[in-house]
Amino acid sequence: MEQQYKLIPYILFGLLSSHFGSAVVAAPKICPPGLEADSPTVPFSIEQADINSGALSFQQISNHGKSLFDARFNRCDGSGRPETTGGGDKRDIPSFSEEGEPITAAQVEKLRTSAPDSDACSGCHAQPESGGAGDFVANVFVLAQTLDPVTLSVSPTRSNSRNTLGMHGSGPIEMLAREMTADLQAQRAGLGDGVHTLTTKGVKFKVKIANGQVVESEGIDHDLIVKPFHQAGKVISLREFSNNAMNHHHGMQAEERFDLNPSKGMDFDGDGVERELTIGDETAISIWQAQLSTPVQVMPEKHEEREVVKHGEKVFNDVGCTSCHVPSMVLNTRHFVEPNPYNPAGNCKSAEDGCPNFSFDMTKTGDKPRLEKGPKNTAIVRAYTDLKRHNLCDDANSANPIRWFCNEQLAQGRPDQNGKPGSEFFLTRKLWDVGNTAPYGHRGDISTITEAILYHGGEARASRDAFAEKPVEDQKALVAFLKTLQIVPQKK
Repeated sequence: MEQQYKLIPYILFGLLSSHFGSAVVAAPKICPPGLEADSPTVPFSIEQADINSGALSFQQISNHGKSLFDARFNRCDGSGRPETTGGGDKRDIPSFSEEGEPITAAQVEKLRTSAPDSDACSGCHAQPESGGAGDFVANVFVLAQTLDPVTLSVSPTRSNSRNTLGMHGSGPIEMLAREMTADLQAQRAGLGDGVHTLTTKGVKFKVKIANGQVVESEGIDHDLIVKPFHQAGKVISLREFSNNAMNHHHGMQAEERFDLNPSKGMDFDGDGVERELTIGDETAISIWQAQLSTPVQVMPEKHEEREVVKHGEKVFNDVGCTSCHVPSMVLNTRHFVEPNPYNPAGNCKSAEDGCPNFSFDMTKTGDKPRLEKGPKNTAIVRAYTDLKRHNLCDDANSANPIRWFCNEQLAQGRPDQNGKPGSEFFLTRKLWDVGNTAPYGHRGDISTITEAILYHGGEARASRDAFAEKPVEDQKALVAFLKTLQIVPQKK
């Protein structure tokens, strides 16, 4: 099916129906007036009803998701959002930006800072293959997309510059976060006022409850939902991540958030295209990302090099890195289930929204290498993270403070962090793909693993100092160990 997308730029409805058998493929998209001679990159959508009924196979759903992830969307697809912000609100197009510079129609249609800033998801998520991480040039300017008027500035007073993270292994990560969330909320339900420590998967979260409400929480929002996506742990699911990104970066609007929302309605962004991404499309792109291969350890062939790696793993543990970069956690289910019941409004989360559960076994289905099986239908997630937010900044008044990760100036609106900039509270980075997803750091401005370690401050300062005090050979071994943790690209 994937090759058919590439060979046929536009396909008649009859051919689509023939390809999908009895499936009810959504009507082909039609270019807006004036562009009738052209055609959309992805000429059709799929309907959630066909996913629900089983008319589409797992592979057909996944392949369609990949076509959406790799597509270079154009105006006929619905790219662009001339009347809305990247946050999904209506805006007036001003004559001048806040910097006093004139804004032209072209700048509104495509703008590196406030976006839309990309044609394809794979334009940024590309290393070492589609779905992977991004170079510094692919950085996104978080919060700039919500500005009205838009900004031309990359100043930290206008946005937070963030590097593109890899999506491989995201299916297991989302399911791990769901299990942790359910566990934390169940523990919270039986507690009275006071300070409590909740523990899930071996990770501790301190919370303060007053008048029956969580008023303070350590490393997590007050709702006790583990949010495993984005550098600062802001997004709950692959679906929310995709809905946000499609609107923000491409101006592609999901019908579940826009067309079906009575307060917004059809063609809310005013680009002349309706139902740009159907509920079925969003399910497909979530499923494709969830089935991406699981990063693994790729050991060197030579015995002496393997011994160095093994020693490096011991050093990694000895200096305390594993207190946050937890080597592995047990997942109680091997199945990825879409949608996520904790999704926020505007994202399908249940059958009531038109999204009954669709699931697949992550140890048996999807790109290889797949999730590792554990005993009794469990699975092992070797991601090297605790899915908790931590402060990586030394106090500015301390002796020899390390504040590399303290360069963001805009708060993320998290009440649990007292409005402090997100740079002080990043989600523990998953290290299972660190070996081939350079550069490093939240801005992608760190070129080596050694620098990334030495720039840790705050809660990680003791481990950083322990590493710095180690002999160079031990440091080399630790770095060699981390370089073995990789995404294994699919064979072409």
